[in-house]
Amino acid sequence: MRVFVVYWHPEPQSFNAAMFRTICQTFSDAGHDVKMSDLQDMQFDPVYSRRSFRAVRAPDYFKPQLEEQYAAVTNGFSEDVESEIAKLEWCDLMIWQFPLWWFGLPATLKGWVDRVMVMGRTYGGGRYYHSGVFRGKRALLSLTTGSAEDAYRRGGFNGEIAGILRPIQRGILQFVGFDVLAPQVVYAPARMSIGERQKHLAAFSHRLGTIGDESAIEVGSY
Repeated sequence: MRVFVVYWHPEPQSFNAAMFRTICQTFSDAGHDVKMSDLQDMQFDPVYSRRSFRAVRAPDYFKPQLEEQYAAVTNGFSEDVESEIAKLEWCDLMIWQFPLWWFGLPATLKGWVDRVMVMGRTYGGGRYYHSGVFRGKRALLSLTTGSAEDAYRRGGFNGEIAGILRPIQRGILQFVGFDVLAPQVVYAPARMSIGERQKHLAAFSHRLGTIGDESAIEVGSY
């Protein structure tokens, strides 16, 4: 299996970093091919601008989707964007590892989506959802939260985690064709003991070892 791991956290000693290393090590030890994008280490620029393109369709007015479509047919994406698109096209399974910030993706990871999920290569021309470019590939969100699990239940302080993740799972991953697996959520690791964190890492590694047998979840179309 070809596994692509996209990771962001500002602290290399964080629990997110430990989860990222667990993902890479588990799949590597099992003989799978692994590619990774450590966005912090790469100093990936999340700001969308003309620097995403080597070719220019309309120099006097910047319409991103128009430039994306033009770059898709002229091989005109910048080196950093093209490299990330190639990893998307290569993988069988994509995993995002990140801390949930403000009910969504951290800015750098969201900026990665903005720059890399480009029209003409990852969607467009009738290629959406079940007809998406990446149909047959699978995706998994692996994340941590600041609040405890009971805050993310129906009627809880923050509401159901499924509702919070829907814009990502449905609006990004399913939109471009990925089958979405059940998210791996570790609630409030900052409040855990070292032993509790190690148990979570071991359980995650065990899950990853059998993830080829998992089926996609129903995120919902409404």
